[in-house]
Amino acid sequence: MRLRTTVVALAAVVSLAACGGQRQPVGSSDSGGRLTIATGNTTGVYYQLGGALASVISSKVSGYRATASETGASVQNIQGLVAGNYDIAFSLGDSASDAVKGENSFKSKQDVVALTRLYNNYTQVAVRTSAGVNSIADLKGKRISTGSPNSGTEVIARRLLEAAGLDPAHDVTAQRLGLPESVDAMKSGSIDALVWSGGLPTGGITDLTTSMGKGVKLLPITDLLPKMQEKYGSVYTQAPIPAATYKQAADVPTIVVPNVLLVRKDMKDELAEQLTKVIYDNMDALVAVNAAAKGITLENAEKTDPVPLHPGAKKAIDGLK
Repeated sequence: MRLRTTVVALAAVVSLAACGGQRQPVGSSDSGGRLTIATGNTTGVYYQLGGALASVISSKVSGYRATASETGASVQNIQGLVAGNYDIAFSLGDSASDAVKGENSFKSKQDVVALTRLYNNYTQVAVRTSAGVNSIADLKGKRISTGSPNSGTEVIARRLLEAAGLDPAHDVTAQRLGLPESVDAMKSGSIDALVWSGGLPTGGITDLTTSMGKGVKLLPITDLLPKMQEKYGSVYTQAPIPAATYKQAADVPTIVVPNVLLVRKDMKDELAEQLTKVIYDNMDALVAVNAAAKGITLENAEKTDPVPLHPGAKKAIDGLK
């Protein structure tokens, strides 16, 4: 049975449906049982897990069919969620925090809540070995990809540069590329570095490190953590990228931030409860698609602060414990 579930999940990843136009908000009124999940770049973990989650929802939640949509990720996902283009959205915790506070990328408080905390995203800064870059400060004058426009990666990339004393608009040649395009640009030599925030392993980074071998390396960046925490709070912590993840010579200390799964406040309690429960009841299908899902735990499920937990999600989590 697990094999069948895995095959279905993998098929969902390959055939993600595009999300189009304004739609009737799910849960607040009749929407025909359709749910659209906002994910991220095609070689990122959001995209893979979003496809698997869509498959699980479609097969396990009666009356609903879910599809996953490729997006620029966090900020774009939240904007689309509030606009009614999506019903469920993956997001980095820092972007979600900004949304509920109405700060930085968001000019007003956004009516979003969480179904659960997910796994941690690891900030992965890859540089061409020949570029002579050993720290974020060394990126001055370099060509770098800061991630897709309105993505969580772009938010973190800009904050890292600023924490290192660099002006993202003037001190680097920034290119706002998605992960597949960033990897291609690194391989061709048209950029010197890329910033990516994602789970471990991320397929695009695996491709890059495998293809370029010793021609690329990951930067340790935890020296900037105190400045990041001073300005943005404890949403940022640190953890190592294990050497075995991308076959590096040693662990790489980096900055991590949790992910959350978001919905609008007006989603019906019963649906939010069903969606939350189906995640934890089908963890094997998610882990089979990407090992990052191992970081999704009931122990941490309610740790979404400052993003409120949906009442239906809280009921599901309490019932599962």
